[in-house]
Amino acid sequence: MKTLVLFIIILIVFNGRGSSQNSNYHSIPLIGEEAPSFLASTTTGTLHFPSDFGKSWKILFSHPADFTPVCTSEILALAAMQDDFKKLNVKFAIISTDALVLHQSWVRSMDEMMLKCNSTEKIEFPLIDDSNDSISLKYGMISPFVDSRKTVRGVFIIDPENKIQAIFFYPKYVGRNLEEIKRTVVALQTAKSETVLIPVNWKPGADVLLPYPYPYSYYDSLQSNNKGYYNLSWYMLYRKLKNKSE
Repeated sequence: MKTLVLFIIILIVFNGRGSSQNSNYHSIPLIGEEAPSFLASTTTGTLHFPSDFGKSWKILFSHPADFTPVCTSEILALAAMQDDFKKLNVKFAIISTDALVLHQSWVRSMDEMMLKCNSTEKIEFPLIDDSNDSISLKYGMISPFVDSRKTVRGVFIIDPENKIQAIFFYPKYVGRNLEEIKRTVVALQTAKSETVLIPVNWKPGADVLLPYPYPYSYYDSLQSNNKGYYNLSWYMLYRKLKNKSE
């Protein structure tokens, strides 16, 4: 009888822990959903995300920890590409579960590195204090079933209407390809502005696909012998972009 009672007590304790973990669990917000909002302290001041970024495109980058080599290499590269993203009307923010004081010290350290490399760049984007894990959990970047507070190396690309349009997750030991993230932003913007589809291995300015059924502009072009369209099949119609840009 005593053994049975002890077993029941142990079972209750473990079930309680499991339900506590589950209560903190948030699934990853999916493409097309509203980006979860939050208020946080950052290295550039208080941030209401995503509303403070207005009608810009937004990218939220998560990092496993401050003062780590892979994360540092990524932020230095982001600093070097700030102007590229500004031209695309993109603003971004960095998040990790370390405290603000560590973020501030890390930024100073990276600024010193850039000076040593004769770079005039400064880290102008905010690093977000998520030392209570609330934002990382809200974005599904920490699993309550893994014994670690370090977030995955995540990327959320968010459009001007604050809808999530692309998600990338990387393991902590593999750095992101920022050129691919930039290409994805251009692809999303092109698809939206031109009402087209983006084919495999597409580069900015390259030919795009038209969604079926085809728009009236295509049928009008047939009458005027417009050379801007060509097809590989009845369901694979390409269009040449008028203005090619990198």
